[in-house]
Amino acid sequence: MPHRGEIPILAASVEELQRVGAAVTAREIAQQPELWAETFASYRQQHERFTQFLNAITQKHGRVRVLFAGAGSSAYVGDAALPFVALTGDQAAFAFHATPTTSIVANPTSYLRHDEPTLLVSFARSGNSPESTATVDLARQLVKDLYEIAITCAPDGNLARQARGNERSLLWLMPERSNDQGFAMTGSFTCMLLATLLLFDRRPLAEKERYVSQICAMGRDVIAREEEIRALAGLDFQRIIYLGSGPLAGVAREVQLKVLELTAGKIATLCDTSLGFRHGPKSFVDEQSLVFVLVSNDPYTRQYDLDMLREVHDDGIARLACGVLVRQEATLPMKVFAFPQEYAALPDGYLTVPFTLFGQILALHTAVKLGNKPDTPSPTGTVNRVVKGVTIHRFPEGE
Repeated sequence: MPHRGEIPILAASVEELQRVGAAVTAREIAQQPELWAETFASYRQQHERFTQFLNAITQKHGRVRVLFAGAGSSAYVGDAALPFVALTGDQAAFAFHATPTTSIVANPTSYLRHDEPTLLVSFARSGNSPESTATVDLARQLVKDLYEIAITCAPDGNLARQARGNERSLLWLMPERSNDQGFAMTGSFTCMLLATLLLFDRRPLAEKERYVSQICAMGRDVIAREEEIRALAGLDFQRIIYLGSGPLAGVAREVQLKVLELTAGKIATLCDTSLGFRHGPKSFVDEQSLVFVLVSNDPYTRQYDLDMLREVHDDGIARLACGVLVRQEATLPMKVFAFPQEYAALPDGYLTVPFTLFGQILALHTAVKLGNKPDTPSPTGTVNRVVKGVTIHRFPEGE
């Protein structure tokens, strides 16, 4: 019988996966390329409805504030999408912002403005997190001209219920299988992220279809190279650091959280931007650290990512410095997990999706190596699939 951490998890039998407590999470990670294709099919089918909804808002109000909001991984959807849609979206019609619902609920008047027409875009897997529904309630209370888009995976969740029957709300349900039953958000995260890119990116439909075809192919490539990722997880380390720039900084937040969640904190994690890392957080690096730099395809930004990758490698302190990138340079002196050069023109916004898959698989293998069960990683039960224990306090009327 193989030792823990020696199983090619995504291709393992159900019995093997059940033995290590990874049957649900492994299946939900492996099916994601199919879900991305389903997400695009949903977008194409509803494209006119989405366009009409957005056009009606901007025709009435001119420029509208768009607020991406979610909690935990759902907040990172907005973090990853924001730098991209701020560039490729309709800047004359929308001013894009991203704020966690956990911040909005605690300090609503810092983020919700009565006289500023606002489109609240809520992300949620279950739609039952207390902060998600409370943010909608607070926005309805405080913002005079409020419109809502709920991007969620659960048709019966509270967020979906709030959106139904409201002419100022639009509900976009993600593919049925994206409603992860495992603890960690996997397909739910990547589908909601892709949906946001498709919704606000102004490129023609045919161009977006080509991008989705490419990320599906890249996703299948990541899964086929599971053994490479398992070998990285098999190294001797106690810390993982993810760095990235622009949209990939949002992915860095998400994939470091996957390690933290699935290992129940047995592996310490850190994330930062490639340029920000030097300003103190680099002190986290020791000889038990793996440092992954998610390298941009943008020629200008890429220089900063590669500078940091080379710097960490040349410092000689970390157990490993590894770039996750589309191959463009002839050679690099450090370890890389590289995609073929044919994807060099893929915009960073779409690159976020397959890069996230890499981090999910690394987190899965790391958890199994440590003997932690990815499907139910919290041994104490104090961290839950849907957050519990939150008391939503009434916000005074007229504030």
